[in-house]
Amino acid sequence: MLLLPSMMCADFLRLGEEVDELVSAGCDGFHLDVMDGHFVPNLGLGIGDVEAICRRSPVPCDVHLMATHEPTTIDLLVKAGVKIVYVHQEAEPTINSTLLQIERLGAHPGLVVDPGVNFETVETSLPVVDYVLVMTVNPGFSGQKYLDYVDEKIERFVAAKDKYGYKVIIDGACSPQVIAKADKMGVDGAVLGTSAVFGKGRPYAEIFKELREL
Repeated sequence: MLLLPSMMCADFLRLGEEVDELVSAGCDGFHLDVMDGHFVPNLGLGIGDVEAICRRSPVPCDVHLMATHEPTTIDLLVKAGVKIVYVHQEAEPTINSTLLQIERLGAHPGLVVDPGVNFETVETSLPVVDYVLVMTVNPGFSGQKYLDYVDEKIERFVAAKDKYGYKVIIDGACSPQVIAKADKMGVDGAVLGTSAVFGKGRPYAEIFKELREL
């Protein structure tokens, strides 16, 4: 199970140290939320934040782009060092073209599936993605409650991943209990926020050791 801390939840007064400590704890990569305040009612990381984290990190960084269609933004993110770019089908007028653009720029194309989007809606995009990010909360804010009704949809994406050749990552309210359940379902990775890692007042190395032992 890939463990991917969401840096939206990190302490930005000590961002470099946060990156170092999470890498030392054994994280597999960093998840970076970029929001434009339009697609979701929140603002997330800027290009400077993304570039700084990518430069500091020896493990891959991905971006969850919560923004209206803007092809130049994807170019900037890849140039900043991002290895995976996740986009929403709802935000892209020609989603498969955008996914192929990400691949041409040298990154892995990823598709985000919101709680209100079903498997059939995005199935024709699955042949051109390397990752599927299944949202287990509505996008835009941390600290939400896990939506149990997405479990059946997660199982659909897991069942099809070998056919189409992608990995399934879940994002939202990923507590240790959720991570253990997802691992049994065949999910490949989880985004970690305040439900599992941040704000616990404990060393990250201790938390990650426990998550690895689930």
